[in-house]
Amino acid sequence: MLKPGAVFDSPEEVLEHIELSRDQKIEILLRWEYDAAEEAVALEEGMPGLESDLLRRILVVLAKLDAAPDVEHAGPSKQHGIARARKDG
Repeated sequence: MLKPGAVFDSPEEVLEHIELSRDQKIEILLRWEYDAAEEAVALEEGMPGLESDLLRRILVVLAKLDAAPDVEHAGPSKQHGIARARKDG
């Protein structure tokens, strides 16, 4: 799933999907997070587009899956290259 937004209507839909494992949900959300971060950076740099709360919603769902960002080890780019603190299970 290279474009989660083309398959799912919302991050919450990924969370509620019963046929996906926890790891699959996290992988899908991480891909979506990267895309949403790219869009946020583009908007910040003046490119046309609409602001949304998609990135925040993705991060909320990732937190519910215990895949919260490791903010102490974030990357230097605007997209952050956020490392994840993951629990097994």
